[in-house]
Amino acid sequence: MFDALQSIIPTVLFYSAPLILTALGGVFSERSGVVNIGLEGLMVMGAFIGIVFNLAFSDVFGSWTPWISIVVATIIGAIFSIIHAIASVSFHANQVVSGVAINMLALGIGVYLTKVWYGKGQTDMVDQPFYTTSIPMLSDIPIIGPIFFEGIYVTSYIAIVFAIVAWFVLYKTPFGLRLRAVGEHPMAADTNGIKVVKMRYIAVILSGAFGGLGGSVFALTIVSNFSHATIVGQGFMALAAVIFGKWHPLGAMGAALFFGLAQSLSVVSAGIPLLENIPQVFLLIAPYVLTILALAGFIGRAEAPRANGEPYIKGSR
Repeated sequence: MFDALQSIIPTVLFYSAPLILTALGGVFSERSGVVNIGLEGLMVMGAFIGIVFNLAFSDVFGSWTPWISIVVATIIGAIFSIIHAIASVSFHANQVVSGVAINMLALGIGVYLTKVWYGKGQTDMVDQPFYTTSIPMLSDIPIIGPIFFEGIYVTSYIAIVFAIVAWFVLYKTPFGLRLRAVGEHPMAADTNGIKVVKMRYIAVILSGAFGGLGGSVFALTIVSNFSHATIVGQGFMALAAVIFGKWHPLGAMGAALFFGLAQSLSVVSAGIPLLENIPQVFLLIAPYVLTILALAGFIGRAEAPRANGEPYIKGSR
């Protein structure tokens, strides 16, 4: 049992980290009233930038390369999301259509530039990905240490810390109160002097930053290169985690951990007696099936922010 937990929990955290980060971006965006179907595209862009930067500058930055790569991917993700903000906030475009366009645009840009720069359908494997490590002192704690703090990716715990920080920002700061007010009743917020357009832009840009960060973490921990199949549904899982988690940062984190567990089943199944005889194909589709089942059983009880998906036109009712 102990050995099984020691293999399952680090793997779950490993697969969950990109989903947690991207889902946090979705929470910020949708709490402000802007639906962000484009989380998948933001992850694609983050994965592409993270890998390309890593390949280009690994000789310059050495072991710091993956850390600088995810920072660059975060910045580019934030900039890329401005397209969605302009379309949905400034021009009052349909937010779902705008998000779908972001998904298509990001994948098109990534695949096209990969073929132009590398002459093939995928990039080379990076020389400086993230590696597993053990956290000093904490890994020496009996029972808990080997399970949670030995052979883990630091990015897994960074994602959890970000979730706690996001909760604090949304629910314990004036900024969070204003952002939630904009998503619940933008006219009332506007009447009280809150700049609705500004808050929604900030929220969408934050979602882009988190999406870019999540995509780059996924690419630099799980696959180590970029192709058209690097991000295949993880952004939609993150969006499902936002809904499943009731648009709450900690709820989204819990849902992302659940989906991370589903993703990890095919990896750890060989060491678990109950799973070792299940055909691999069923374990590979498990994340997507569980996502559908979770939402099908939960969506009726989850209430989105009241103004979510509704463009705000000043002076209209």
